[in-house]
Amino acid sequence: MPALKKIALTIASTAFLSTFVVTPASAVDKDTSDNRPKPPAGMSRVGGELLGRTGTQVKLGAGAPVLPEKLTGRSWIVADAESGQVLASHNAHWRLPPASTLKMLFADTVMPGLQPKTRTYTVQDEDLADLGEGSSLVGVKEHLSYTVHDLWLGVFLRSGNDAVHVLASMYGGIPKTVADMQAHAEELQALDTKVVSPDGYDAPDQVSSAYDLTLFARSGLQKADFREYCSTAEAEFPGAEKKNGKRETFGIQNTNRLLTGADGVDPYKGIAGVKNGYTTHAGNTFTGVAERDGKVLLVTVMNPSSGEPHAVYKEAASLLDWGFDASGKVTPVGELVPPRSAGTGTDSGSGKGPAANGKSDGGNGSSPTAQTAAATGGGGRGVGIALGIAGGVLVLLAGGVFLVNRRWPLPDLVRRLPRR
Repeated sequence: MPALKKIALTIASTAFLSTFVVTPASAVDKDTSDNRPKPPAGMSRVGGELLGRTGTQVKLGAGAPVLPEKLTGRSWIVADAESGQVLASHNAHWRLPPASTLKMLFADTVMPGLQPKTRTYTVQDEDLADLGEGSSLVGVKEHLSYTVHDLWLGVFLRSGNDAVHVLASMYGGIPKTVADMQAHAEELQALDTKVVSPDGYDAPDQVSSAYDLTLFARSGLQKADFREYCSTAEAEFPGAEKKNGKRETFGIQNTNRLLTGADGVDPYKGIAGVKNGYTTHAGNTFTGVAERDGKVLLVTVMNPSSGEPHAVYKEAASLLDWGFDASGKVTPVGELVPPRSAGTGTDSGSGKGPAANGKSDGGNGSSPTAQTAAATGGGGRGVGIALGIAGGVLVLLAGGVFLVNRRWPLPDLVRRLPRR
């Protein structure tokens, strides 16, 4: 075939394919090993028909960068946190074990009902009796008192299952907490999720999806306290009681390595949380939010098969880089749906138990719509991205703390200001 004809065919093929969804034959789907579990043929179509398909879904427009190579996550998603547009996905609705990323749903459900955060609680023996073997712990001890603030630091920084169980006891017990988490997941239209344990510890039938985890993060970021804790890099946690009645403290660091830059992982420019996890069955999971040049993106990666150390962070970072470069150059393949109650103006929480007082975002009594005007407050010394909800669409608020915090390298500044 003449060279000019070959070039013409190549150009025509490229233009033709750029308008279609990339299938599992894409370069990003390198691992075709029969040893890996396969996603089900029929998955949920919440958020759009393409999100229910297997394989990688992306619609590249003119000038759009190609997706990163060597993406090995069983499931992942990149979405615009403001508009809710899904820029690209891979098996977005595959129901997989979530590990500690499920703690985002726990916090989003329970946090409004445990106010004020200065409230104290003395830990009982039974509060820590049912922790799973090998659970991640922050170091909560029986018969010592902790504030709600202390315990949330333990949840978000050290992924402490002990802190989760104590907060669940304060909320009304594990069964009530699990039931309210499930109800809240359904309110958020996170219908891939089945909650069995509040901490994400491996349990039979406990599943979520990259799509649902991204919904949990997006909902949680409406709350000032949630934003504060998920963006805190370091803190002091209460330890043993001294003879004079004062408490010792010890330092804890966030296990989100894109936030701290620990263990050889480069800190990600503009990162502001949210949560990582690991269990034997789930592998590594991660949901993150980052801001760059006024654009806020959410990314979730579940169970990468790469043998490279910290692959979940590296793949999440590469997807965020792609998302920022591709913004405005791709056609969305779906959307992050709003909560069911978003159009009615009712509380988007579970509506049960202590949280059913109509209060949210630090107990200020605001509705989700009212939070649009208030979301810039309460960020503390965390990155505190100002996200609010209006008409079911996430809106980035320009003003207040966010105007200060949007400038890089604020995450480095955050790391120099440990939470106490």
